[in-house]
Amino acid sequence: MRIRLALLLTLLAAAAAHAREVATFSIVARDPQTGEMGVAVASRFFSVGSVVPFAQANAGAVATQANANVTYGPRGLELLARGATAQETLAVLLRTDPDPSGRQVGIVAADGSSATYTGPAANAWAGGRNGPNYAVQGNILAGEAVVIALEKTFLETKGSLARRMYAALVAGDAAGGDSRGRQSAALVVVKEKAGFNGFSDRAIDLRVDDHPEPFKELGRLLDYAEMNYAWNEGWTAFRQKRFPAAVEAQERAAKLAPENPELLYDLAVIRLAAGKRPEALEALTKALRLNTKLKKQAWGDKDLDALRDDPAFQALLK
Repeated sequence: MRIRLALLLTLLAAAAAHAREVATFSIVARDPQTGEMGVAVASRFFSVGSVVPFAQANAGAVATQANANVTYGPRGLELLARGATAQETLAVLLRTDPDPSGRQVGIVAADGSSATYTGPAANAWAGGRNGPNYAVQGNILAGEAVVIALEKTFLETKGSLARRMYAALVAGDAAGGDSRGRQSAALVVVKEKAGFNGFSDRAIDLRVDDHPEPFKELGRLLDYAEMNYAWNEGWTAFRQKRFPAAVEAQERAAKLAPENPELLYDLAVIRLAAGKRPEALEALTKALRLNTKLKKQAWGDKDLDALRDDPAFQALLK
């Protein structure tokens, strides 16, 4: 009886420890053309985005998972910001960890160097792959095919860094993903001064904490986030009076969300500042048609003063 009880307690303890493993597959990556860096991650674990991804512009990106030591994130970024390569950063993190055997981590540095590590105590299947500008890794996966799919898809997909990382996640899930199922996902992209009004580097920051279809939900949010990224880039450039850059970014945002009235309103403001008066009126007309409540804002908006005497503008506000 005592032997059975001892065995049961051992199994329960092992199950509890297993339940708190951040069973995850992730990609950390860099776009050498844009300087963007980021992390995309998915798991059968609540709010994986609150544990795994860390990124800092001009430094690097870190994913810490399995029996995660979350200090790997800020400590790793600090080392990367000081100029350490990904491998050097990994070596320091492991050397200063009292028990790295259950850890899993992926690192990409601003110089494109990368590293991935899977401790011998990480739950199977567990492992990773890496190359210039990326590292992919996972634990408690359906098999090695998951990380192979992550790598292959990232390398073969065109488009923005966010889109390439998202495509990699979807491919990893299609190859079996987390062997326990789906629950949460997250995607972070950083770039210098790409955050709101240019005051931070957080260009995209998405979390799906608990959802029956986290990949679909993450994709839906990413559609909006990429528009918002371009919109923020455009408005920041406008505030800095860099009008050609503002127009380019805002036009890009408008192509992603052609029926968003507030975006079109700002497009009108930016076009006007760049000397594109007819185009500004066109965007403003559509914005006010889609949301008539914006008329009140337009009445007192000094950014539209150059249109104040235009009969077409006056007719819009009636």
